[in-house]
Amino acid sequence: QVQLVESGGGLVQAGGSLRLDCAASGRTFSAYGMGWFRQAPGKEREFIAGISWNGGSTYYAESVKGRFTISRDNAKNTMSLQMTSLKPEDTAVYYCGASRKSYPIPRAGADYDYWGQGTQVTVSS
Repeated sequence: QVQLVESGGGLVQAGGSLRLDCAASGRTFSAYGMGWFRQAPGKEREFIAGISWNGGSTYYAESVKGRFTISRDNAKNTMSLQMTSLKPEDTAVYYCGASRKSYPIPRAGADYDYWGQGTQVTVSS
């Protein structure tokens, strides 16, 4: 079992920045590929960024490429998402997930085995 807890969400104005963190406990964190997803009201959960087990590979959805940066620290069992140039359309509940598949970086929610509870990000215009 892996337990994931997200933090760092909140309210920010358009153009601003936020950093989300995902803290993991349980089985060996470094064994898992990690990803960030988000779900806006009335929409399906969508993949936005993923990182391989050692941080050597990352993948971003087109909607966030160049604005968001995913990283992980296996020594601290944490993963982060630095979000810049935020837009109102980035408003959503953000979830971190852990996958036994690490490379290629999984982008489907069904490939993730564990999820956090989510953290709300609201971007005002």
